[in-house]
Amino acid sequence: MNDANQLLFVYGSLRSGFQGSAFQYIAPYFTKLADGKVKGKLYDLGEFPAALPSTDDAFITGELYQANSTEEFNWAITQLDDYEGVHPEEGEEQLYERAKATVYTDKGEFTAWIYWYKLDVTDKPVIESGDVLAYQRQKLK
Repeated sequence: MNDANQLLFVYGSLRSGFQGSAFQYIAPYFTKLADGKVKGKLYDLGEFPAALPSTDDAFITGELYQANSTEEFNWAITQLDDYEGVHPEEGEEQLYERAKATVYTDKGEFTAWIYWYKLDVTDKPVIESGDVLAYQRQKLK
C-alpha cells in the first residue's frame, strides 16, 4: 500500500523527535517511511511552528508516514484535523489547512498530506534551517 491519500508529512509536534502527546496519540496508526523535506518556510509562532508553501529554494524538514490501513487513516486524520484546527468552532479562526505536497526523501518523491498555516506570519521569526527540532535545540543553548 503506497496510496498518496494515506501518506502524511509532519514537521512539528507530530514528529517522533518531540515525543509529545499528539505524536504518541497517532503513532499507532502510522508507520514511518522516511525522513524527508517539502518546499516551504517555517516560522516560529512561540508555542508551535507555522509552515507555509514556497516556490523559493527553501525546505522544511520532517518525516513521512504511511497509514497502517484505510480505516486507521480515516480515523486518525479526523483527529489530526481537529488537533490542527482545520475545522474551527464557530467564532474561531482556521489555523491550518490540510493539502497535498511533494515530499523529497532518499527513497524518492512522494505526494502526501501536510498541514499548512493559514494566518498571517508577518514579523514572525523565520526558522532558516527549516528544521524545528534543530531550531529548538539551538534556542536552548
